[in-house]
Amino acid sequence: MARVVVDVMLKPEILDPQGQAVANALPRLGVTDVSSVRIGRRIEIEFAGEADLERAREIADKLLANPVIEDFTIHSVNGVPAEVA
Repeated sequence: MARVVVDVMLKPEILDPQGQAVANALPRLGVTDVSSVRIGRRIEIEFAGEADLERAREIADKLLANPVIEDFTIHSVNGVPAEVA
């Protein structure tokens, strides 16, 4: 089996209230050197046989990410970026 990882993140211009809440909580833990936090999602897709990066891109574009407010990156099993959308 081949695994493809899709990382979905809000576009930089979109506010991230969840990330902002984490960033605001860090000083209470004594962490003062973090200037910003962004929260995203990681999705792993396993293919029977070889990884189909084009199929993974189609799945991410049509189902996993909202292209209006999110970007996604596709990584091969070894973690090297395979494609960015």
